[in-house]
Amino acid sequence: MQLILDVPEYFMIDRTTTELVNQIKLYASLTMYRSGQISAGGACEFAGVDRYDFLAACKKYNVNTVDYDESDLENEFRQIAQG
Repeated sequence: MQLILDVPEYFMIDRTTTELVNQIKLYASLTMYRSGQISAGGACEFAGVDRYDFLAACKKYNVNTVDYDESDLENEFRQIAQG
């Protein structure tokens, strides 16, 4: 599917159209991944990046890649301690 987006000229300063498109796709992927709307694999596909680049972007933009709640983590620690 193709999506057409009107972008003000001032967004184009110091970047090409391709760079802006890639940046918008990455930001959208990170946002949808963070909100749980798509998986990491789906986000990689949408952004057009490999998993390593996506994980690096997650780190750069403080997007959590591990989704443990506190009780799950406590249970795992308890199981490890019990051997």
